[in-house]
Amino acid sequence: MSTAYVVGGGLAGLSAAVLLAENGREVELIEGAPQAGGRCRSYFDPVLGQIIDNGNHLVLSGNHGVMSYLRSIGAESALAGPDRAEFNFADIRSGAKWTIRPNESALAWWIFSAARRVPDTGPLAYLALLRLLLAPPDARIGEVIRCEGALWDRLLQPFLLATLNAEPKDASAALAGAVIRESLARGGRAYHPRIAHPTLAAAFVDPALAFLARKGATVRMGQRVRALDLADAEVRAIHLPDTTIAVGRDDSVILATPPWTASELVPGISVPTEFRSIVNAHFRIAPPAGTPLMTGVIGGAAEWIFAFADRISITVSGADAIVDKDREELARNFWSDVSEVFGLSADLPPWQIVKERRATFAATPEQAARRPQTATRWSNLLLAGDWTDTGLPATIEGAVRSGQKAARLALSRT
Repeated sequence: MSTAYVVGGGLAGLSAAVLLAENGREVELIEGAPQAGGRCRSYFDPVLGQIIDNGNHLVLSGNHGVMSYLRSIGAESALAGPDRAEFNFADIRSGAKWTIRPNESALAWWIFSAARRVPDTGPLAYLALLRLLLAPPDARIGEVIRCEGALWDRLLQPFLLATLNAEPKDASAALAGAVIRESLARGGRAYHPRIAHPTLAAAFVDPALAFLARKGATVRMGQRVRALDLADAEVRAIHLPDTTIAVGRDDSVILATPPWTASELVPGISVPTEFRSIVNAHFRIAPPAGTPLMTGVIGGAAEWIFAFADRISITVSGADAIVDKDREELARNFWSDVSEVFGLSADLPPWQIVKERRATFAATPEQAARRPQTATRWSNLLLAGDWTDTGLPATIEGAVRSGQKAARLALSRT
């Protein structure tokens, strides 16, 4: 039987390995780090004395790639969230709070209800979304719609910043349109917010590794691939620190590493070269009873607040301007917003700051054009990762879909 070698144990690699194993292929997963998960990982933090996530990730109910992946690994119940589309916001500057409540169907009658839509907006303001749906690949958001007004400030700017991880005005309008096409344009049933509980690893990683073990897959951790032998339009061998794996003509190699690693292993492929950071903070304190799972912050240092049973976490996307700031200064600024929104004491609880300097590729038209396709000119080499040309920004859904696509192509070879 031919073997599928999956290099990289992030969500792209795990989703590829799971689909291959599910279809009876012999799978070998190779990960350079001591643990799987990539940027979607959890670990015990000795400062807080608890398990925290590397970052906070939002999933939507309509993310069909993620949902099929979770069904395969038996983790459908690992996501928490309301049974409807509901998004809470708080404005630090004015003290105003509101909740957006879209209706379930694609016929968006909710924009005609002042109680459901963004405060101080009218129905006509939402026509801007249609222009993003039709945006060409080389257009920036600021060239397609007006980046001002209540709808922009209170919904589109924070929503697009979080999904694109880039300054929205300069980001790809086509990628923004892709997100809207799969969420807002499909009706509320497609974007019930979902968050991994209790941790990312418990939802996305540990069940996948258990599934692969049941299927007899080989998993190598802490084995960074040193080189690939590329000859005669195919991969002939995978070089690890202590051994070399011979790759047969009927075998497949799925390279699901970060783009900078992929370009080292496969010279000449096109990959994004600019990246944006994300800063997360975790506070060891239980949120007040009834606190929403997620709250958007307008006009503050924090952008999104996530409430877990044993901690409160915040995320700031497109964080290049603050990533080098003093960690305690960041923690105090973030906690000031949290205490203001939830009416908590201003005293700083135990905290941890997590900085991801190259969290995602820069979602500009220029960088999006550098994203490669899954198939390569080497017959048995496929690419996966949220940085490949998924048609979506660098999200969990994009990563999972990229792995699933690579796995289907590998299966089609036999």
